[in-house]
Amino acid sequence: MSRVNDVGGMAGFPAVIEEPDEPPFHSDWEAHVFALNGALIKRGVYNLDEFRDAQERLPVQQYLAASYYERWFAAITTLLREKGVVAAEELELPDGH
Repeated sequence: MSRVNDVGGMAGFPAVIEEPDEPPFHSDWEAHVFALNGALIKRGVYNLDEFRDAQERLPVQQYLAASYYERWFAAITTLLREKGVVAAEELELPDGH
């Protein structure tokens, strides 16, 4: 069964636009998510396969609407809840999102 991320060879998706001299991160928060993921993997909270699976399990609409590091952050928060590291309530924003 294919997942939303498995779109190789499929038609209907926009072209990938390369950014000349693209920086590794477009915002500070992206660098923080990158570092957080590395630290959690190094500490053994989850492994790379689990991280990838968590991204691929995102609901289709969320996956397609999210940026690269938004998907990373969603996967991290999913795994932290699933592993019992944090409660879902601890991750909710004040406005309920």
